[in-house]
Amino acid sequence: MVILMAKKETESHEQKGSAESMYKKIDGISSRGEILTGTVVSDKMKHTVIVARDVIKYIPKYKKYARAHSRIVAHNPPSINAKVGDIVTIAETRKLSKTKAWMVVEVTGKEGVSA
Repeated sequence: MVILMAKKETESHEQKGSAESMYKKIDGISSRGEILTGTVVSDKMKHTVIVARDVIKYIPKYKKYARAHSRIVAHNPPSINAKVGDIVTIAETRKLSKTKAWMVVEVTGKEGVSA
């Protein structure tokens, strides 16, 4: 019985460790919640970028798909410094200002450049 309990404890620690490794702490700001990808369309503000995401939504009433897009305001840490045209990964954080609740975690590539 003791062996089974010890096994369950190690399994729970392994699962917990993998979930924590998904989130990052950059410049003292920890991330939590959703993780999304998008393209930087504006970097004119100080330490802030606007990330655009294209979304395809299904409308059941008409049995068709509709294109939509969203623009998310995200914190751009000086250590990452994303520019216009970069494809970035953003993570949800605590509220940083009136409109900012996301943070750029990494730059994954450039728009229009194939790997």
